[in-house]
Amino acid sequence: MSKVYLPEGYHTPLSVYEMQRAIEFIKSNFQLNLGHALNLRRVSAPLFVEENSGLNDNLNGYERPVQFDIPDVGVNAQVVHSLAKWKRLALKRYGFNAGKGLFTDMDAIRRDEEVDNLHSIYVDQWDWEKIITEADRNDAYLHSTVRAIVGAICETADALDVAFPSLRVNLCRDVTFVTAQELEDRWPELTAKEREKRIRAELGLPENGDEYIPDVRTGLQKEYAKRKGERAGLRLGYSTRLFMILIIILIGIFYLATYKIDLIMKLF
Repeated sequence: MSKVYLPEGYHTPLSVYEMQRAIEFIKSNFQLNLGHALNLRRVSAPLFVEENSGLNDNLNGYERPVQFDIPDVGVNAQVVHSLAKWKRLALKRYGFNAGKGLFTDMDAIRRDEEVDNLHSIYVDQWDWEKIITEADRNDAYLHSTVRAIVGAICETADALDVAFPSLRVNLCRDVTFVTAQELEDRWPELTAKEREKRIRAELGLPENGDEYIPDVRTGLQKEYAKRKGERAGLRLGYSTRLFMILIIILIGIFYLATYKIDLIMKLF
């Protein structure tokens, strides 16, 4: 059963064209910021892999992949669930060195996904992998990587604020690290979800993300109204300029006509 939730009265004021423009802006900016922050190179990723290649990630082990045959080459293929295995093979095949990595805009289909506001059977997400040395396998390097990713997200939000001022998203660059074991040690009687809620409350964070949706809707409405006003202003400005040009042309015609008449009268 789908768990998709839409707030009462929710609607998007943007046209399909404007929505795609905003999505393209975010994706193009984020990939540049992410690649720079983590020293990554973008590569193209497969939509499907050969069934017997062992490259498809079965995730939790019971989600079924979408499969089909390719008669021309005599193999069966699977739409990818994840690129976890493929990325590591690609790092080897493409000759990446330590400290460098790859990222890709992954498309996938997860037919058994439980659909809600965060999950879909269609997956379109950034995926990345990087080669690190054994000396970098520590908490400090992990924390610096997480902060770099958060920084890339915040820089994208800053660019969005410039391009779409009314779509401002207030993000915090500060990151708090806590492990599942630490949460279990503190609240052994609670479930994993309850522990997450407890630590979020302790850190002063909202219990869930529902509060975010109306804010986005309001921002979109403001942006739409702003752009509608700008278009009206442009039309008014264009009409004013056109009117002034016509006036100048008419004055010129009147002047030339009067001058010609005086010249003709002198000749006769």
